[in-house]
Amino acid sequence: MKPIRKAVFPVAGLGTRFLPATKAMPKEMLPIVDKPLIQYAVEEALAAGITELIFVTGRNKRAIEDHFDRSPELEAELQAKGKQALLDTIRTILPDHVHCIYTRQAQPLGLGHAVLCAAPIVGNEPFAVLLADDLLDADTAVTRQLVDAAHQHDGSVLAIQSIDPQDSRKYGIVAGSAVDARNTRVEHIVEKPAPQDAPSNLAVVGRYVLEPEIFDFLRQTQAGVGQEIQLTDAISAMLKHRRVLAHRYEGERYDCGSKEGFFKATIALGKKYHGLDAG
Repeated sequence: MKPIRKAVFPVAGLGTRFLPATKAMPKEMLPIVDKPLIQYAVEEALAAGITELIFVTGRNKRAIEDHFDRSPELEAELQAKGKQALLDTIRTILPDHVHCIYTRQAQPLGLGHAVLCAAPIVGNEPFAVLLADDLLDADTAVTRQLVDAAHQHDGSVLAIQSIDPQDSRKYGIVAGSAVDARNTRVEHIVEKPAPQDAPSNLAVVGRYVLEPEIFDFLRQTQAGVGQEIQLTDAISAMLKHRRVLAHRYEGERYDCGSKEGFFKATIALGKKYHGLDAG
C-alpha cells in the first residue's frame, strides 16, 4: 500500500442535537476543555503521519477554516502583552508542513456522499476518514493504529469496538473471520440493523483507512438507511473485490455527538490532561 498522507474530515452536518449552541457555531468547534472537537481529530491524524487535511464543509462552517488559519492580529496582541505561552499555543495548532484543503458538500446526502466529495482531492491514494464526533483518546493515536494495520495487511481498515447488541441501530455492524488478536477480515457489514438482524456486536466507529477504489463503489451506491448514501453500503460492495479489515483499536471512545458523551469527555480529559476536578 502507498503511504497514507491524506485525511478526510466530513464536517458539513448541522449539529441539531446541540441547538441552540450550534445555531451559529459549527458543532465541531464546540470545546472539550480548551480545544475544539475538530482539533482533537486533526491532532490524531497528524500523529499518524497525515500531511494533507481535507475538510468537507457546508454552510456556516467558516469558523473551522479560521481556526486552522493564522491570526496575525491575535498573535501581535499576545506578543505585545508578553503572553508567549499562549502565542506558542496558537502558532503550533498546525505544523508548517501540513496543508488544509476545503471543499463543499452542497446537500446533506450522507457520510458516503461527503467522502465522495473529496475524491477529486484524494485522487488515486489510500486515505483516512475521521469523524470528529468520535473523540478517541489513546496512547497510540487510533488512526496510527489503523494505518499500521493497513500497511501490514494491505487493505482498507475500519475501527471497531464491541457494543451492547441493543445499540446496533446506532452503528454499522461487521462480521467476519479473525486474522489475529485485533484484526478481523470483514465478510459482512450492514448499516444500523435491528438487534435481531445484526450479524455480530462489533460496531464500526468513526475512523477508517480506505483504498481509493472505495470511490468507484460510492459512485454506484444508491440511497440507503435514512435516504442517505451510506459509506457502509459502499464498503459492503467493495468486500467482493478488495480486502477490508476491522481493527479492534486500543483507546477510550467518547461519543461527542451526544450531550452525555460530550459531558463525559470534558470531565475525563479535564482530569487526565489538565488536573481539573469536577467535584
